[in-house]
Order: sequence, then C-alpha cells, then structure tokens
Amino acid sequence: MKLVTYQSNAGDAQLGALVGDQVINLAQASGGKLPSDMRSFLELGDAGLQAARDAVDGNAAGATVALADVKLLAPIPNPSKVVAIGLNYMDHILETNSKVPAIPIMFTKYTTSIIGQGDAIRWDPAETAKVDWEVELAVVIGKRAYRVAEENALDYVAGYTVCNDVSARDLQSEKGDQWIRGKSLDTFCPLGPALVTSDEVADPHNLGIRCIVNGETMQDSNTSQLLFKIPHLIAYLSRAFTLLPGDVIITGTPPGVGAGRKPPVFLKGGDVVTVEIDGLGQLTNPCVEG
Repeated sequence: MKLVTYQSNAGDAQLGALVGDQVINLAQASGGKLPSDMRSFLELGDAGLQAARDAVDGNAAGATVALADVKLLAPIPNPSKVVAIGLNYMDHILETNSKVPAIPIMFTKYTTSIIGQGDAIRWDPAETAKVDWEVELAVVIGKRAYRVAEENALDYVAGYTVCNDVSARDLQSEKGDQWIRGKSLDTFCPLGPALVTSDEVADPHNLGIRCIVNGETMQDSNTSQLLFKIPHLIAYLSRAFTLLPGDVIITGTPPGVGAGRKPPVFLKGGDVVTVEIDGLGQLTNPCVEG
C-alpha cells in the first residue's frame, strides 16, 4: 500500500491510501476502526495494516476523493524523532574529503523541520547563505524496537518514503560544527509523497535515487551503495535507545551535493528541488528566501 496523510478543503489531516489517482480515507472506509493519523495507525502494528488492506478492498462508498482535490502532507508529520545518518555513501565521503566512518555517524533533525509535498523550503539569508540538497531513503519504523538483532531488523520496518535532508552548510560546518542546527531549520526536512509499505519494496538496497534541481539531475545513484545497510542501522541505533512506531531514519545521501561541486552550488530563492526514489515516488518543493 501507499499510505498518505492529506488535507481536503483545508480541513484536518486525514490518513489515506493512495490508489492510482484516488485517495481512500481509511477511517471512513474502515467504519471508524482505523484512526485518522499515521502515527496512531502505525502503533496498531500488523493488525492495523491488515485492517487498512481490508478497508481498501472494501472501499466503502463515500470514502474516496480525487488526489487532485487534496493536499498531501508529510506521510508521518509528527514522529517522536528523526534519526539521520551522515556519510553513508562512499562517493559522497570522497566528494566531501571526509574520513570513512568506522561506525554510523548519527545526528537528528528536529520534527519542526518536517514539511510535505509542494511546501516551500524557506530560509533567512541573514542566517545562512549555503543551503544544499540531499536526497535520502527514509525508513519508517512500524514496531517498538529496542536491542533488535540485525537479522530481524527489517521486521520492524513499516515502510519507506523519500526525504530531502536540506542542509545549511555554513551553519553545519563553518560556524562551530553544528550539524543539528545546520540541518534542523524549519522546513529543512521534506518527506513524502507517500509511505510505501515494506511488502511493496522487494529490496530497499536496490533502488535508484536522484535529486533534480530546476530540471537538472544533480544526484543519481542507487541505495545498493549504502555503506551501513538498514538492518545494521536499526540494530545499532536500537542498542542505544528505543525506536517507536512512526520514527524516521534517514539513511544518508549519495554524491552530487552542491557543496561537493567545483565550484560549489547552493540553492537560491525561486529554485525547485525534486527528490525521487524508484518505487517510492517524487517529492517536489520550491525554495523561498526571506
């Protein structure tokens, strides 16, 4: 399934299943058995997923709306945490002249940075002048996970979505090495367009991954190039803290970031950034300075 969080006529956020060009309201289609928000839905675990499948198959009358008539929000707009992994593609390590990490480099993006499809990436030019793009595969946790064994780790994944780990490079590394500050400005975590459930992703380590800025492809790689694979990341992280349903792990970016180009290239107002992953969809956001 492709699960979405959406608004219709500027109303409250709703949980839906995307089927072609239609969105099925899962709370309505299930006769009220399912909640209207993604995080509460994921807390139901496998039973919730099965109820959603049943609701889609039944597709109760009056529960469907055209995709063109709704606004897609971030699929999981309110996770308890977003855990980010740095320097996880070898070619990106090389382009940034960084050391190969012996263990995953972990930081966070605050949840107030999350936006969805079509929302503007905004920044104050007095705060940062070096805003960069980073397409990343995002893993969404579906079950409470603590001290998970690597061989069982994928059992804890609800699904996958696309992330743009927008980064203010000057704040990140030129003004005191403040990764979290440079990556957590409001609007700096676009997520979407949908949460694709793990049963529809045959191999998360074999997906084409790209970033396109103003129609020009800037990043073009494959998740097969991940240095630390998803099961290792889940096992590593969950040894330190509990991962909860709805938590998001963004797994690192491939080469082609603006800071790694010669000369460097950074985003400016009026630019349009699209990040995409095969099978997971496209996420497009305009850029606004000021």
